[in-house]
Amino acid sequence: MITRERAIEAVQSERFDVVVIGGGITGAGVALDAASRGYSVALVEKADFASGTSSRSSKLVHGGLRYLQSFDLGLVREALLERQLMVKLAPHLVRPLPMVVAALDGARPDRLTGIGLNMYDVMATPALRGRRSARRAARAARDGSDTDAESDWSPARHRTITGAEVTELLPALANREPTGGYLFYDCQTDDARLVLTVLGEAERFGAVCATRLEVCELLGTGEERGVMVRNVENGEEFPVRADNVINATGVWADRIRPEELHSEAEVPTIAPSRGTHVTIAPADLPLDAGAIVPAGEGRSIFALPWLGRTLVGTTDNNYDGDIDHVHPSAEDIEYLLHAVNGFFGTALDTRNLVGAYAGVRPLISSGDNRKSVDISRKAELYETSSGLITITGGKLTTWRRMAKLAVDRLVERDGREAPCRTHEIPLGQPADPASLRRVDGVPGHSYNALAGRYGHAADAVLALAAEDPVLARPIVEGQPDLLAEVPFAARREQARTVLDVLWRRTRLGILAGPAVCARESPVPRQVAEALGRELGWDAERIGAEVERFGADAAGEGISVG
Repeated sequence: MITRERAIEAVQSERFDVVVIGGGITGAGVALDAASRGYSVALVEKADFASGTSSRSSKLVHGGLRYLQSFDLGLVREALLERQLMVKLAPHLVRPLPMVVAALDGARPDRLTGIGLNMYDVMATPALRGRRSARRAARAARDGSDTDAESDWSPARHRTITGAEVTELLPALANREPTGGYLFYDCQTDDARLVLTVLGEAERFGAVCATRLEVCELLGTGEERGVMVRNVENGEEFPVRADNVINATGVWADRIRPEELHSEAEVPTIAPSRGTHVTIAPADLPLDAGAIVPAGEGRSIFALPWLGRTLVGTTDNNYDGDIDHVHPSAEDIEYLLHAVNGFFGTALDTRNLVGAYAGVRPLISSGDNRKSVDISRKAELYETSSGLITITGGKLTTWRRMAKLAVDRLVERDGREAPCRTHEIPLGQPADPASLRRVDGVPGHSYNALAGRYGHAADAVLALAAEDPVLARPIVEGQPDLLAEVPFAARREQARTVLDVLWRRTRLGILAGPAVCARESPVPRQVAEALGRELGWDAERIGAEVERFGADAAGEGISVG
C-alpha cells in the first residue's frame, strides 16, 4: 500500500464514487469489490487496519459445525463454499486444518455428530480436486510450510479414526487413551494478515486506504456529499467527498447514522458478544490437528495449532463494556482453562499462557433478551432514506459475500452493469519458501513464516534484511518474525505504532506476550527504534512510543502471566 501521508493527500484532494468507513475485513472486502467493478474508492479507518474484531477471531475459515444444531443451513452452506474459494484465491493464507472429535472413556464416536458431519460433507460440495493425508495436513497446519493447497487439497469426507490415530493427531490426549473419533477438515488463516492482503488488492484496483481518520459526521447533498473526518494524529478535520457512503464498521455500525433518520429500522442495533481466546506453548498442550473440546451446557470450544502455538477459544457472552478496548476477562480465561483441563486431563493455569485476547462480534439484536450464542451470525444490509448503506453481522469466513451484498445494492441503485469479480481475484501471490532469497543471519524457520505471511512480497522483507544485518535478526529470540518486518510495515502497510507491529503486522503480542510485554523486555524499544527510523522519530519520541506501547498493551489485555 502507499504511505499514509500519500493516502491522506489523495483523500483530501480527490472526489470518489464511494467512501468506505471501516478497515476491517468487511470494509476491505467492500473496497476491493467496488474498486474491481470500476468505482473510485476511498477507505477510512479510525485506528489501525484490522484493529477491531478482524484481528481477534478464532482464525478459522469454516462452515461452523455448531450452526447445524440451530438448523442455520443456509449460513453453513454459504460459509463452506466461501471456505473453498478462499483456499483457491489465497492458498498461502488460508490453509487446510484437520479437525478431530474424540471419543473418550470407552465411548464410541457419537452418532449424532456423525450425522452432522455427513451434512457438512454434502454442503461442502462441489469439492476441489485431489486429497491430502491427515498427517500431511497436520504438518502443514503446524509449521505453515505447505503453500500448494489450491492444487493439492480437497475437503475429503469425514471418516471414523482409531484411538491411535486420535493420539497421533492430538498428542495432548495421550493420557486419556481415546477410543476413537471423527476426522474432518476446515481451514485456518491469520485474520489480520488476510485483511491487509485484501486491502493491498483493493489498492491495486485503485482504492485509496488510510488509517487514523475518524468519521465525525456524514455530509449532506451536492458537492459536499461524503464524510467529515478527523486526523487522529494531529486533530485536523477535513471532508472526504464521495457520492456514496458504505458503513462497514462492524460492532460500531449503529454509531454511524445520518442526522435525519426516518425510522430506526433503517440502521442496525448491535448486540455485542465478547469472544476470548488464549494461547499456550505447544509443550504444554501439543496438537497437530484441531480439537473440538466440550465446555459444558451443550457448548464446545476449539483447541487449535496456530503459528507455532496452541490457540484455545472462544467464549460467547453478551457484552456491554467499552468496545474500543476489550479485555479478556478472568472469568472467560478460567472457563477456557477449565474446559481444556477437563478434556485433556491437564492442570494448566494462567502461568501457562503466552497470550490472551478478546474481541467483540457485531451480532444484530432482534430486540429480545436472547443470549449472544443464540443470535444468528447472518449478515444484514441496511439502507437509510439518505442513501447510507450499512453492512454488518456475518463472520470472517463470509466477508466476500458481505461485501458483494453491499456493492450489489450500490450497483443496482446506480443502474450500472458491473458484475462482482472478487470470486476470481487472487489474494496476494503465493511463494515457495525454498525459492526465497537467502540472507545471512536470517533463521531457517523464518522463511516458511515469511512465505506464509507475505507470499511473494516476502522477498521485499528479505531485501531489507540484506541491506542491514541488524534487521535480519528475530524480533523475539526463537520466533521467526524479523526486525526487517518493522520498516516494511511502516513503508508498505501504514504501521504507525509499536502495537501495530507487535499485535497485527506480526502476532507476537499474542504468541509471545510475556517476552514482549515484560517491563524489562528490550523488544518494544528495538521495534520503536526501527519504526522511528522510518517515521522520523527523535530519541524523545522513541521513548514516548515505548511508554505508549506499555499503555496500549495493557489496554488490549495482551500481557499475561
